[in-house]
Amino acid sequence: MTEKIPMTADGFARLEAELKHLKNVARPEVITAIAEAREHGDLSENAEYHAARERQSFIEGRVGELEDKMARAQVIDVSKLSGKVVKFGATVTLVDEDTDEEMTYQLVGEDEADVKQGRLGITSPIARAIVGKTIGDSVEVTTPKGVKGYEVLKVRFH
Repeated sequence: MTEKIPMTADGFARLEAELKHLKNVARPEVITAIAEAREHGDLSENAEYHAARERQSFIEGRVGELEDKMARAQVIDVSKLSGKVVKFGATVTLVDEDTDEEMTYQLVGEDEADVKQGRLGITSPIARAIVGKTIGDSVEVTTPKGVKGYEVLKVRFH
């Protein structure tokens, strides 16, 4: 049995766009680069040929990885979710109990995670700590800088 990968519709669309780019743009470009490098003669000492073959290998590996993830994707429509309990897809505002600094994250699938963009992977330590919590709950999270305390200020779905 293959394990389903939870992701938002937006995350699935990003994987789909990357796959389309690899198949329709990157793959033809690397095939052309390999053909041009072959024309330069001796392949054993042809750096352009070897670089193009490495790029081709990366592209094919990534295509396979994306196809697998998309086949196992469990796309969750966040707009249909609601409630006050933190779960996948929720946008949660937390406050650091030491510094009073507020931060807002949406809990997303691992392939969508980007902390700088406010997307926190569902298996990250903070996400695991806040899942199932409600507004006003406090959690402690072990981070590389030690134990941090956070309070859940807002939970919303959009």
